[in-house]
Amino acid sequence: MGPNVTTMVKYLVIACAVTFILQFGAGAEMTLIFGLTPFAVLEKLFVWQFFTYLFLHGDFWHLFFNMFALWMFGCELERYWGSREFLRFFLVTGVGAGVLSILFDPLGQTPTIGASGSIYGILMAYGMMFPDRQVYLYFLFPIKVKYFVAFLGAIAFFSALGTSGSTIAHVAHLGGMVFAFLYLKGWLSWSGMRQSSHRWRIKRMRERFKVYEKKPPSRKDDFWIH
Repeated sequence: MGPNVTTMVKYLVIACAVTFILQFGAGAEMTLIFGLTPFAVLEKLFVWQFFTYLFLHGDFWHLFFNMFALWMFGCELERYWGSREFLRFFLVTGVGAGVLSILFDPLGQTPTIGASGSIYGILMAYGMMFPDRQVYLYFLFPIKVKYFVAFLGAIAFFSALGTSGSTIAHVAHLGGMVFAFLYLKGWLSWSGMRQSSHRWRIKRMRERFKVYEKKPPSRKDDFWIH
């Protein structure tokens, strides 16, 4: 029936469920304040929205499928990484998805809500770590995780091309996958960036200061006499 729920996944599910209940009482005002709105972030500096939008959802099914995927794929990642690293990954991919959404539509005034950016990041991580595992597409068709993730990535990419702003933002889905890939490759960590920068500088120095061995001119009498 699936993996046993892990500690951080349980806390994230509870946080999203409680927030969803609070949305009924607060109404649209809560979405305007805590949903990710590019105009509010850039003009009013509502920077907390990069984090808070992850815990809001549009309707029950939006919440259900996000939490279902979090449980199905996130539990094994948390057991592998530990709770603290899993939470860091969840937030980094979610914030990264929000950043890409704002870059795509910096003047947008339509709030984006939902943990989908982080969920797509988790799917990307699962596909990179366990590429040959099988999942059931639509609960019917067996497919390897690497193809399943590629399929979702293609849908997110082509859907993002026509996105002008929606509650379920395809740009955020794509952003979560992109930032997950960069994070797992070490390109988002300070040490990873320093190593990449160091390798780039070494490469440039080698290109600039290539040493060529110059052979001395040969002479006709350059031989041994014995």
